[in-house]
Amino acid sequence: MALGLAELTLAIIVGTLAAIVYSLRVLVLLERRISKMDANIEKITKKVLKEEKKIEEMEKKIMNKGRKKKKK
Repeated sequence: MALGLAELTLAIIVGTLAAIVYSLRVLVLLERRISKMDANIEKITKKVLKEEKKIEEMEKKIMNKGRKKKKK
């Protein structure tokens, strides 16, 4: 009976360790996905910023043209 109890305890410990290793694997995979998402969001943000700068430049040109017409 003592041998059965030792085997049961060992099985529980091994199962717990296996669960911990699996959980760590899942966490690493999730971290990689989040990292990729973060990189994609950064790319999108840079594109939006570039477009906003273009729009601001166009607005300045339009405003300057409007001022020149009023002065004449």
